[in-house]
Amino acid sequence: MNSFLSALDVVHAALRSLHEQGVELRASSASLARLADGLAKAAPAQPEARRPVWNPPVETPQVSESIPALVEAPRAVVAPEKRANNSGAESSEARLAALHEPAAILAFCPSLASKPAQIVFGLGSAEAEIMFIGDVPGCEEDPAGEPFGRLDGVLLNKIIETMGFPRAKVYITTLIKCRPERLADGEPDSRKPSTGELQAALPFLRQQIEIIQPRVLVALGAGAMAGLLGESQPMAKLRGRWHEFEGLPLMATYHPTYLVRNQALSEKRKVWEDMLLVIEKLGRPVSAKQQGYFLPKA
Repeated sequence: MNSFLSALDVVHAALRSLHEQGVELRASSASLARLADGLAKAAPAQPEARRPVWNPPVETPQVSESIPALVEAPRAVVAPEKRANNSGAESSEARLAALHEPAAILAFCPSLASKPAQIVFGLGSAEAEIMFIGDVPGCEEDPAGEPFGRLDGVLLNKIIETMGFPRAKVYITTLIKCRPERLADGEPDSRKPSTGELQAALPFLRQQIEIIQPRVLVALGAGAMAGLLGESQPMAKLRGRWHEFEGLPLMATYHPTYLVRNQALSEKRKVWEDMLLVIEKLGRPVSAKQQGYFLPKA
């Protein structure tokens, strides 16, 4: 249709030009007028002829796909603790504090949920080089919620300071986080935990070790060593040499309570010799004064 209209337009223009130049054709002026009138009627309205045609797709795309720069899809909600772990921004102190929440320890020891137990987690630096590990909290530690809170704790603090460490720079804990009688109703208050009870507490201790990442572990007493290694041996056979737990060097020595009860200089020297090995393992210098502690006077 468009090509036909263009052709009529050209013919009409040519005939008019010849007529104006005086060229006589068989077509008269009336014929030219009729041709022009027919051309105007045959031509469609100009705006309608040039209007573009748009056929929309059958399926309209989603807004998030068609305009990604303006509309974002909903983001998954990430728990604060997960977000902190992913970013690496959460500190050891924060992780250790979260682990010490009652709900966290109940996940490792569900039996405590039905008992009015006082939890004794541990105390010290979350970035300690040394972790001292006892077997179970004493009667005095149970109400306070802190390990080694009696005379044995005073003695342990003196040992740590003599090693050259501020008390706040080490970490002290126990394998079992509550008194043994809490775990077995009707048992005597002073009973020792079994090897099975000690080993059942290992998962929580592993979490503490993973967070703190100490360079050296010190087991205080044969009970702690029984829980860590899974076998009971006399301390006389365990101390004075290096063991290993979870890839970390482990030193065994007498429990401070033993030294409170046995004031012999020779026994104090044994514990101190074990601590000298710990100092050397950490690459710290040992002074002549430290070497001479608890040796017989000349």
